[in-house]
Amino acid sequence: MKLIIINGPNLNLLGTREPHIYGRQSFEDYFLKLQEDYPHLTLHYFQSNHEGRIIDKLHEVGFSYDGIILNAGAYTHTSIAIADAIAAIRTPVIEVHISNVHEREEFRHHSYLSAVCRGLIVGLGLKGYELAIRFFLE
Repeated sequence: MKLIIINGPNLNLLGTREPHIYGRQSFEDYFLKLQEDYPHLTLHYFQSNHEGRIIDKLHEVGFSYDGIILNAGAYTHTSIAIADAIAAIRTPVIEVHISNVHEREEFRHHSYLSAVCRGLIVGLGLKGYELAIRFFLE
């Protein structure tokens, strides 16, 4: 099974960015643990702070991978273009957010992506990525 995790803007700063919200572990370290825990999977990781690169990656993998786990960061609340890209591909997408966006600022309560994603995992920290992997395994 071939899965990819795509992280959006500012998620390259996990471990140092607002640790009271996002924790102290870098995503790179967490991803290594996922690879160790799921050696039978082909796991890939992509991060970009640029909307167009996220769209390009969705187009690139959206017809050949078994699943996409997407944390689009702030683009979740602004990007109709990313929503359109998800709607245009065949590979199912699970939307993940580390923090509980519904406990945060009002503008974070709306997602343009949820309606075109297979599912949504919110507020469970980095564990949300593993839960998305487990969904694809079932």
